[in-house]
Amino acid sequence: MKNKLLIIGASGHGKVCADIALKMNRWETIAFLDDDESVKSSMGIEVIGKSIGAISYLNEYDIFVGVGNNSTRQKIMEKLKDAGASIVTLIHPKAIIGENVEFDYGTVVMAGVVINSCTKIGKGCIINTGATVDHDNLIGAFVHISPGAHLAGKVKVGNGTWLGIGSIVINNLNISSGCIIGAGAVVVDNILDAGTYIGTPARKMK
Repeated sequence: MKNKLLIIGASGHGKVCADIALKMNRWETIAFLDDDESVKSSMGIEVIGKSIGAISYLNEYDIFVGVGNNSTRQKIMEKLKDAGASIVTLIHPKAIIGENVEFDYGTVVMAGVVINSCTKIGKGCIINTGATVDHDNLIGAFVHISPGAHLAGKVKVGNGTWLGIGSIVINNLNISSGCIIGAGAVVVDNILDAGTYIGTPARKMK
């Protein structure tokens, strides 16, 4: 791990990621890259260039991709990883992490999150403020679990799925890759097909 951190994306999600990085006290220097040329700094942290220039910083900086959109985050991360980037994981000090929880690289875990024992979190995930992920979950790559979402035990979530604010998934269920689970939706059955699901119980939108 290097003593400098470069966060790609200086807007809302990137700001939260930077706040977590500051609270972790691991890096002497933190900087942003952002494609909006009018943004020179964010949270008092300098924007030193555009995201396209990230590869030129790989020898000097650890990297974190602070982009909220799952597919965009995936594209940027995969390109940087192929170029040899050191992509870190950010975990807020006030998150509660159980025993034998595993994280792949590039994931962020925000304040108030609880992740219970023997859960595995894939690369590039967002576990957002106040979400709970119970025991023995398997969360795929580039998943976003929104603020206040709750997953019971032994849930599997496929790659690139987004679980909306306040959504609930009962235990022992599988959710397909490429799904959107709407805000406040309650998932009580396996979801086997990609799509958007809303309501209580959650049903696929036509």
